[in-house]
Amino acid sequence: MENVVLIVHLILALCLIAVVLLQRSEGGGLGMGGGGGGVSSRGGITGLHKLTWAFAIAFIATSITLTIFAAQNSADTSVIDRLGIDAPDGDASPLLPPDGTLLPPPAEGDPLVPPPVE
Repeated sequence: MENVVLIVHLILALCLIAVVLLQRSEGGGLGMGGGGGGVSSRGGITGLHKLTWAFAIAFIATSITLTIFAAQNSADTSVIDRLGIDAPDGDASPLLPPDGTLLPPPAEGDPLVPPPVE
């Protein structure tokens, strides 16, 4: 089912690109220029405009559907599960030495470097 929606999504994307490129340019950017007359500078709604809206709505619907599919597929696992790395024990802390003893704070003149690993 997910593959069918993905194929439809890709076809809609190509159709949407084609329909937008087929439309007539309305002049300069940011609403300047353009044709038409009367009170509004915009012309009437043509068939290409309606088709563009239909493709855009269908594209958004398939995008949302694919997002729902992806969320359902990833809800049970995490990236670390897929890598096969074991999770650390709950009582182990990466800030403590392996034997669990705390190190004394450095004296004022000591450099702030970790002790050598044995």
